[in-house]
Amino acid sequence: MPLHDALARARAVTAFRPPMIARWLFAAALLACVRPGAAAGYATLAIPASDEGPGLRVAVWTPCAGARGAMAIGPYTVAAVADCPPSGDALPLIVISHGQGGTSLSHHDTAVALADAGYVVASFNHPGDTHGDDKHTSTLAIFESRPADVSRTISHMLETWDGRARIDPASIGVFGFSRGGYTALALAGAKPSIAASAARLCGHWLSFTDRLCRRLGDDDARVAPRADPRVRAAVVVDPLNLFDEAGLRGVQVPVQLWASALGGAGVTLADVEALRAALPPTTEFRVAQGAGHFAFLAPCPPALQASAPEICDDPEGFDRAAWHRTMNAEVVAFFDRTLRRAGDGR
Repeated sequence: MPLHDALARARAVTAFRPPMIARWLFAAALLACVRPGAAAGYATLAIPASDEGPGLRVAVWTPCAGARGAMAIGPYTVAAVADCPPSGDALPLIVISHGQGGTSLSHHDTAVALADAGYVVASFNHPGDTHGDDKHTSTLAIFESRPADVSRTISHMLETWDGRARIDPASIGVFGFSRGGYTALALAGAKPSIAASAARLCGHWLSFTDRLCRRLGDDDARVAPRADPRVRAAVVVDPLNLFDEAGLRGVQVPVQLWASALGGAGVTLADVEALRAALPPTTEFRVAQGAGHFAFLAPCPPALQASAPEICDDPEGFDRAAWHRTMNAEVVAFFDRTLRRAGDGR
């Protein structure tokens, strides 16, 4: 969609939103409602390769009874404590699915916010569709393996992880960005459409040079991911929309849907609004005004800003760090409403 059309749609959405002061007060109230945790614990584990898929290296973020700390992980300074024993019982589990070329750290601030609020969070690199490993990025198979990666991670956390007794198996959610947003919807029961995908992604005149578009045009093209009934709620962030209206009818779990007003990387505000229109009317919808697609990634440290400005630079006037504080509070509040059992006191 042309930029001027995206801006027009953004203005239309804004016209139906409360005045700026009301939005500020609403955000402040959400931030005040996030339970103050002592710290987020951080550890890693390995899920071995099997007939179900390649090995996965998983980052696990947990509530931690220790003092707050900070640690360097890759290019980031993360607000977490290494190997802090998890605290609490009957904890909800959230699995994070990153976007194309992302990593297990792409949403580390959201993981920390959830862990601080009493959640176990697992994030990992999707094999073949992550930074430094893109061998399956342009295949249709990646849209089946991505949801399978999340399901394998859920199974490992429930059945094998040392802290599995602390997880409430009836309180499992998914947070997904971009292709990870597609992944979250597929896990929640959405069925991709080859025709809708080709029309949405491959209408430009250079699409014949795109390997994924060429694959979508094959007579035998198919994408049939498996839903996971253990997923009870989904936060879907600026998702790649590979669905038609009929394919979204299978989504019956609560959804919080986020869009960037300016879009990018194959995602437009119009595409996300089409999802909103087809999802159940109870779906929560949020628009990041003045933001592009990559604004949903964790704020960039200086080294990453210098080496990857394409994912770090934001439009003038957009404050990514401030936006993330508001967004993370709303994500925590959504999962509190949809996953935490009434009267559990957490």
